[in-house]
Amino acid sequence: MNQLQDFDLKNKKVFIRADLNVPIKSGKITSSQRIESSLATINYCLKAGAKVMVTSHLGRPKEGEYNPEFSLEPVVQFLENHLNKKINLIKDWTTQSFDVDAGEIVVLENCRFNVGESDNNENLAKKYAALTDIFVMDAFGTAHRKQASTYGIAQFCPKVCAGQLFYSELAALEKVMTNPKSPMVAIVGGSKVSTKLSILDSLADKVDQLILGGGIANTFLKAQGFNIGNSLHENDFIDSAKKIIQKLESRGASLPLVTDVVCGKQLNENEIAVKKNINDLEPTDMIFDLGPETMKGITQNLKQSKTILWNGPIGVFEFDQFSKGTETLAHAIANSIGFSLAGGGDTIAALEKFGMIKNISYISTAGGAFLEFVEGKKLPAIEILEKRSTIEH
Repeated sequence: MNQLQDFDLKNKKVFIRADLNVPIKSGKITSSQRIESSLATINYCLKAGAKVMVTSHLGRPKEGEYNPEFSLEPVVQFLENHLNKKINLIKDWTTQSFDVDAGEIVVLENCRFNVGESDNNENLAKKYAALTDIFVMDAFGTAHRKQASTYGIAQFCPKVCAGQLFYSELAALEKVMTNPKSPMVAIVGGSKVSTKLSILDSLADKVDQLILGGGIANTFLKAQGFNIGNSLHENDFIDSAKKIIQKLESRGASLPLVTDVVCGKQLNENEIAVKKNINDLEPTDMIFDLGPETMKGITQNLKQSKTILWNGPIGVFEFDQFSKGTETLAHAIANSIGFSLAGGGDTIAALEKFGMIKNISYISTAGGAFLEFVEGKKLPAIEILEKRSTIEH
């Protein structure tokens, strides 16, 4: 696909679809990683003398209704501080005319305020395309959505390309999923097997070890015949878990040996954590983390891994007494000789909590797009960028 450096941007109107969907509490940004990740593309365009327009979604507002709760105003303030320049926020940018000078930037208000954005309305996409000379898709986190600002605009814009963040995200995922170095380990956490079944099934064809966390791990433990007490799991997916275990074993791959777990009676920040042998659980016990002996084996395996994919914590890391498994995992991945790729909101939150963000080879800003790529699905934004690039060359 085309990249930014393929075009002369000087005096060109450049429309960047970024992913600036950051968590905001009481008007303050609580995690700025997505904006910081987007700065490379924005700075490149500004230094090249482009007339830069940036838009993004933020949350899930009702289309056609302005809601200050979902305004990009806090994002504009962040960008002003980091770029050291005044930035205008254009509210009604599909109907209101506006100017932007070469080497300057404006932010176009939350694209999800526009009627027709989410269902990729053709007329709206054409309005977007009419604003610009070059469309830059840099929001890999929305690459799985076929919307007016992620797909439609690319159909009608004179020139299109991938931004630096988009391209690097794609390169990192392809490195892990298309041509991984062995041995490969994947860590998948989460509450439900049902939401990640196809991903687990896809990974079972590739990995040497599949490490599981949360309710997913509990379901697999039960599928292996362990008593898991009152732990969160999905009975309806026991057979599916057994099939994935069989697939792993048929390839000589495995799940880690679980010998001990950390339990409580209820999910509460004041609950006392009790370490137990996996064979000693009572009917009222709930597994909230993997135990230190189990984590020793996992750590040893990660030391030798050449490729590591991480999506989801091992335990209830938000509560300190149930966070040791995830913390140990983060340190083990950081100390591994392999290429590590981590993605997903909870994974990033865990890395931030344990100060390990800078120790991972690549942090993906994407959630749903990350998972769908791992699952093997073709993402709409990648399709349209490749299609348009073929036409332009």
